[in-house]
Amino acid sequence: MTDSNTPNVHDLLLHERDARGVHRLTLNNPGSFNTLSEAMLTALQKALDAIAQDEQARVVVLGAAGKAFCAGHNLKEMRAQPELAYYQKLFAQCTRMMLAIQKLPVPVVARVQGLATAAGCQLVAQCDLAVSLDSATFGVNGIDVGLFCATPSVPLVRNMHAKQAMEMLLTGGFISAAEAQSRGLVNRVCAASELDAQIDALVEAVLAKPREAVRLGKALFYQQREMGIEAAYQLAGQTMACNMMNDVAQEGVLAFIEKRNPSWRA
Repeated sequence: MTDSNTPNVHDLLLHERDARGVHRLTLNNPGSFNTLSEAMLTALQKALDAIAQDEQARVVVLGAAGKAFCAGHNLKEMRAQPELAYYQKLFAQCTRMMLAIQKLPVPVVARVQGLATAAGCQLVAQCDLAVSLDSATFGVNGIDVGLFCATPSVPLVRNMHAKQAMEMLLTGGFISAAEAQSRGLVNRVCAASELDAQIDALVEAVLAKPREAVRLGKALFYQQREMGIEAAYQLAGQTMACNMMNDVAQEGVLAFIEKRNPSWRA
């Protein structure tokens, strides 16, 4: 279902890429608070799949237009098809998209300029890094309509302490940007005038590092998190050994010994 405030399907998600390999994705349906409709999920999946194939990609910035970052799933769309098979398909589609963010070989930075609730809060939690406007709020309030935010709970509890996540999930209560930062949901909180500068600072910091080391590090970070400590150390040791065999690491270590900048920083 669409209305006069809904952008053309091709404009639901804006996608820009600069010469440095920085991809900027913008949720562009402010009239519906950038809900994760089927069309929006499809657009995000298509963009993430394309970025995964871009061998020169370095960073993704995921932002949104309007007052809200993302208000979660489109409840009107969900209510229109009260069928178990449809709901299973919808949440499987959303899960694929969320996992695609984690599987990207480059960091994904959430640019949160407003409300992030339910699957929108999940989207922030799923990103590798997040910078938030100081007036933004966060919640997983599906419980308010009788729907426990089960899928948002997956990345949420991997960002913050279990009891803090459970309180949000059970009560539907919202937290401020400052509280989101203290709980580990976002990295930085700033005024509107500083938001893009803070994003750019993170992007520049990543661009200054070797792509291969970032790729290996991101993959290792999420793999080891789900393992027992012995298996995690085994995987981490193997990753570091492979990383050291890479030319950029050999050059970086040599440059450190010789007290100079590595060639890839020149």
